[in-house]
Amino acid sequence: MTKILIASDHGGFKLKNEIINHLKGQGLDIEDFGCYNTESCDYPVYAKIVAERVAGGVNNGVNDGVNDGVKGILVCGTGIGMSIAANRYKGIRASHCTDTFSARMTRMHNDSNILCLGERITGSGLALDIVDIWLNTPFEGGRHKKRIDMI
Repeated sequence: MTKILIASDHGGFKLKNEIINHLKGQGLDIEDFGCYNTESCDYPVYAKIVAERVAGGVNNGVNDGVNDGVKGILVCGTGIGMSIAANRYKGIRASHCTDTFSARMTRMHNDSNILCLGERITGSGLALDIVDIWLNTPFEGGRHKKRIDMI
């Protein structure tokens, strides 16, 4: 079963909680790393927590492109800051998605292991669709694996 690690800053707090409730309703294993209110905080702190833990799974063979045992979701106001911060970590392929096609393709072709969303730019209905598609789309491997290995 995939474990989902999730965090947000103050700008993504409400959407993060909607995503948590949505995924818990599907019986998924969720771990919330904060933030826990709407007081101003720094998104790089939360991106680091999730990225290091997802990268630890990658380095320990948990994420093998077939049975992705751990994935992350990061939410801020736009999703951009979280994506930039998370992609600093070795083994992380964080994707900022604002539509379902990008969510599908970033899993199929890029084996994305962290999804970044923006509460201020993506409505909750669309965000939940993006999350579902991203979580349920497998990595195709093949020629795409060679490209991932080049990163």
